[in-house]
Amino acid sequence: MVAIIARLALTPNLRVTLLSGRRLQDIQRLIPVSGIFSAGTYGIELETPSGELVQRVAYNDVRPQLERIKPQWESLLQGREGFFLEDKGWALALHARFAPALEASQVIEQADAVAGQESPSDHLKIFRGYKFLEIAPKFASKKETVDYLLCRYPFSGARLLYIGDDEQDEEAFSAIHAHGGAAVRIIRPLQPIASMADFKFASPASLLRWLEKLSEPSTNEMTRIHE
Repeated sequence: MVAIIARLALTPNLRVTLLSGRRLQDIQRLIPVSGIFSAGTYGIELETPSGELVQRVAYNDVRPQLERIKPQWESLLQGREGFFLEDKGWALALHARFAPALEASQVIEQADAVAGQESPSDHLKIFRGYKFLEIAPKFASKKETVDYLLCRYPFSGARLLYIGDDEQDEEAFSAIHAHGGAAVRIIRPLQPIASMADFKFASPASLLRWLEKLSEPSTNEMTRIHE
């Protein structure tokens, strides 16, 4: 994947952006490629192809509230198995993927109540998912970040293509469609997921094969996407 993205980054008239819920430093460690947009924490922190670092939210505006929530969430998880608390700097994420369903539901409900008490609604928001809870700045949104990047760093005449695999990406699809682009989602064949995606891949491996074709030096135009 790193080699493919590196080749794409060098392709004339192609601009690559990595947008993730992970921290920027984690993206850069996993994909050490220069000359691309890397946007972490759903676009709160990003680096431009020229190396400019942008923080769309002041760290000190949100961190004090997270510091009040973090020890309370840690206390809820103490002695429990199958839980993980991820500190992203600008956000806190509680993962319960490997915990028993009933226990996960109870703990997340308690953590949600703590977050609601400690965080003023004008600064932070809460993401809720299956065995997952995250509190992050309001601007932490892949959809908002797509709009921000296209406004702040316009790419005239570009054919937009957004590839994702979760609900945060699904929200960004509406922004891509509003700008005349196409949306692609990885959805395994047996997953009954409604999606706004224009095209689908059945697995990360099939997407990787398509990206490899796209990154080949002889490829002059977009290869057809097969569902």
